[in-house]
Amino acid sequence: MASFCTTLLFCLLLILSLAAAAETHRIPGFLYTRSRGRCTAQFWSGRREEWPRMVPETSTVSNVFGSRVYERYRSDLTLVEATARNDEESNAFGGLVKEGTAALVNSYAREGFPYKPWEVKTLVIKALVSEASAASQANDFLLANQACS
Repeated sequence: MASFCTTLLFCLLLILSLAAAAETHRIPGFLYTRSRGRCTAQFWSGRREEWPRMVPETSTVSNVFGSRVYERYRSDLTLVEATARNDEESNAFGGLVKEGTAALVNSYAREGFPYKPWEVKTLVIKALVSEASAASQANDFLLANQACS
């Protein structure tokens, strides 16, 4: 009788521990998801909303951010092309132009966005000095873009 109670207690504890483990290690429905918020680079590249008149989607990155960006980007790279980039994992400067462009559009289009347009432009230019600066600033813009509504 004692061994039966011990076995029953062991099974009960095993079931409870498995249930607790299943609660803490849920597997997402989709392994790869893209953020589709109203302020992300993906949103702006999809042209689901009209771009602000101050930054038309056909404007070039060099016209908007200044001549200093010639070193890093094509001279004819448009803003909508910049938001559609997908090389940010291997190219810190690619992430900077992608998230910086989305942040600039958000600064004009979204009331309450944490950056003003002049701040976005200044921060992009300052971050062009190194890959580490570009990656850090791109991440800051990414977080602001994702938090925006």
